[in-house]
Amino acid sequence: MADHLMWSVAALLLLGAFHGVNPGMGWLFAVALGMQEQRRKAVWRAMLPLAVGHGLAIGTVVLLAGLMGALLPARALRVTVALMIVSLGAYRLVRQRHFRWRGMRVSMMGLTVWSFLMASAHGAGLMVLPVVLAATPQHPSDHGAHAGQVASAMSGAFATAVHGIGYLVATALAATVCYEVVGLTWLRKGWVNLDAVWGVALILTGVVALFTI
Repeated sequence: MADHLMWSVAALLLLGAFHGVNPGMGWLFAVALGMQEQRRKAVWRAMLPLAVGHGLAIGTVVLLAGLMGALLPARALRVTVALMIVSLGAYRLVRQRHFRWRGMRVSMMGLTVWSFLMASAHGAGLMVLPVVLAATPQHPSDHGAHAGQVASAMSGAFATAVHGIGYLVATALAATVCYEVVGLTWLRKGWVNLDAVWGVALILTGVVALFTI
């Protein structure tokens, strides 16, 4: 049990870090905000709305999965989630969109909404779901059904918090390094589109989830 919990925590932290280092998930806008205001504090101030928006996106998907779990058998739910992840990954590979620098303007509220929408569009919540579902205990009895709902809610909240920590640390580190060392000038010239990497990661996550059910 302890080993399973440690594996789940490690997986959630790594997924959070993977989401955090993706420039399309927020740290690039934190750097842009710092450049606009010409101060380091602006970069750090952006961390809160980014983390809140990302956390809301993850929590929303986990909540929806919990509601679906009340209607579908556990195996059917996991297969459905795995197929959705693979489908979204394939879509991301086909419909790659490169980042555009013109017109970049950010505010705290706008950054929160943007973070929520980007995490949702990238399927960040779906990528986390297999870990959450694997960590949620099953309770087949009537009494256990209520306990299972409580356990599912607790597992979802815990998973969202742990994932958020990994995301926040990676985002803050990437934004700080870029602002202090790299700078936007180099990024404009050396920009690398990570949509293909993200698409492959989604497909691999879905395939692993499908064959480990």
